[in-house]
Amino acid sequence: MDKSNGCRFSSVTSIAVFSSAIFVVTLILVRLLYVMYCSSRSLSKRVLKPASTLIILGSGGHTAEMLNLLAVLQKDRFKPRFYIAAATDNMSLQKAQLLENSLAAENAARVTDTAQFMKIYRSREVGQSYITSIWTTLIAMVHALWLMIKIRPEVILCNGPGTCIPLCSIAFIFKILGIRWSSIFYVESIARVRRLSLSGLLLYKLRMVDQLFVQWPQLQRQYPRATYVGRLM
Repeated sequence: MDKSNGCRFSSVTSIAVFSSAIFVVTLILVRLLYVMYCSSRSLSKRVLKPASTLIILGSGGHTAEMLNLLAVLQKDRFKPRFYIAAATDNMSLQKAQLLENSLAAENAARVTDTAQFMKIYRSREVGQSYITSIWTTLIAMVHALWLMIKIRPEVILCNGPGTCIPLCSIAFIFKILGIRWSSIFYVESIARVRRLSLSGLLLYKLRMVDQLFVQWPQLQRQYPRATYVGRLM
């Protein structure tokens, strides 16, 4: 009798655990569909008030294009601004600081009131093997998690560097879990004429971005969910 009761209790427990797992998975899937449906409308419905903004910089042309883009943004709406670059990128944050210094001088304000500058562990160095990059990517994801908890941005701007993938991934997970809603905007480089960059393709295919902007009409035809905005640079 005791053995029979024990088996019955074990069976009931297994069913309860299985049912709970199904419920949790269903809840996550429903939330995921909701996030995908509402993402493109998230910023447009906001009251016109300042939004904390994370700006992801990359070495070389990525930073130059991003700073050109920032030059035409409404600075009063996108603040405070948090600039992030890879830990091995020694130039991008310096250029961003120069931009913020000039803005602060124009408005007789302190840079620390409107901007902060941070670095993130790089997922993969140029020439690094894919096997060893698994470990470094995991470290980058943990670092991205810490940064996203600290910053909690309402808007994320990025334009191609691989550094954006861990940060956007964490932001997307936060959306699904209902922790924080960050509107992600990706501006593809003007150098991408026929196909998206790897970062852009990943964010597009996985539907992580709220809006993906391209600067060539043929790109929009190839990726219909992208938005063609003409040449910004």
